[in-house]
Amino acid sequence: MASTSPGYGITIRVDAPASAQPVSEITQAILAAGASITALDVVESVLDRVVIDVTCDAIDAEHAEAITAALSENKNLNVRKVSDRTFLLHLGGKIEIASKVPLKTRDDLSRAYTPGVARICQAIAKDPADLRRLTIKRNTVAVVTDGSAVLGLGNIGPGAALPVMEGKAALFKRFADVDAWPVCLDTQDVEEIIRTVQIIAPVYGGINLEDISAPRCFEIEARLRDLLDIPVFHDDQHGTAIVVLAALTNALKLVKKDLKSTKIVLSGVGAAGTAVARLLIANGAKNIIGFGRDGLIFEDKGEDDPMRKWFVENCSPGSFRGDLSAAMKGADVFIGLSAPNVLVEADIKSMAKDAIVFALANPDPEIDPALARKHAAVVATGRSDHPNQINNVLAFPGIFRGLLDAHITKITDNMLVLAAEAIASCVSSEQLNANFIVPSVFDPTVSQKVAAAVKKSV
Repeated sequence: MASTSPGYGITIRVDAPASAQPVSEITQAILAAGASITALDVVESVLDRVVIDVTCDAIDAEHAEAITAALSENKNLNVRKVSDRTFLLHLGGKIEIASKVPLKTRDDLSRAYTPGVARICQAIAKDPADLRRLTIKRNTVAVVTDGSAVLGLGNIGPGAALPVMEGKAALFKRFADVDAWPVCLDTQDVEEIIRTVQIIAPVYGGINLEDISAPRCFEIEARLRDLLDIPVFHDDQHGTAIVVLAALTNALKLVKKDLKSTKIVLSGVGAAGTAVARLLIANGAKNIIGFGRDGLIFEDKGEDDPMRKWFVENCSPGSFRGDLSAAMKGADVFIGLSAPNVLVEADIKSMAKDAIVFALANPDPEIDPALARKHAAVVATGRSDHPNQINNVLAFPGIFRGLLDAHITKITDNMLVLAAEAIASCVSSEQLNANFIVPSVFDPTVSQKVAAAVKKSV
């Protein structure tokens, strides 16, 4: 059975006769349904009845319903209410604006707003360089999306993408004290996106592009980098590539293999997959076999996609022709950035000794991690409820902290490599093991080291 996750956590309010053994019966029913109980609280007790809130983690939404049904089948238990803890967390959104200055008196208003603020406006008009010094621009990032490639959910639109962008903004603040704001655009036209970002750019010190489908994302990023005097970072590409390289560096160190001699199978050659391949090759990888939606990538089909052309030219599978399962035979590394359940246990079993599996599709990986661990030496996912989470939060907060602090306007491959090395270095040789190849996202040194690496790159 797949693992339970806090992402599917529920709280169930149950009442029962005091004469029964409600705690025991609730516990037995939930455990029998395959869930894990995280909390159990008696919220009300009277002479003849008791009300209990039980919190548990489920595997998915269907499993949550099955847990509730199991409780309802017990004649002694009356399910009053079921609350989805993830939905509760999102009520009203996850971020807010807070003032950095006191606004308690007329004196405060006179300096923060009119008439005092006019002096600041005049200073910026006279010297545009003061914009960064005297406004939020120095520490503010726009998290820009069109909702066309959200997580593993696909093209769900800007409104449905907003919870992800809110989360991104919250992570920026939590891990690097960067003030970020979601900008969800109701257009998927390349020209409209570019122009919109261009005209809002004066407010921001950097642009973080997020969840924009390939190949449009490549053109948007490239043209915005040329047009703007602030850094433009496509997290799906470069953030993912940085963390994958960091994780793979440590995983290969653990199994005592060299990147140059490993056979790598890459499932999902979109924005993230192409960026991962570029960074791996820049670090010496020689053998990458890539698969896209149409299968093996081995020829230029004449598509107007420079990234696909680059992949064909630099990641040719040689004489190999076959499907994903065939490619997995003897592979040292699998990197999945594609879709759920594209692999089966036999595929992992056919890999080389001490294989490494990065099943990074979100929210559901390319293979159940429990199955992969039966045969692979190291397994990583994109989920926070499994060890070795390949999470972009290890990269992007520190990247932007360094960019903003050093007034860097352009992002280079050398910067990305140094950032990956910084993340990898946060796991010492004494700490390194099969379940710990990347540092915790809550390690405060990660963003500091990444920011320092970014500053060092120029």
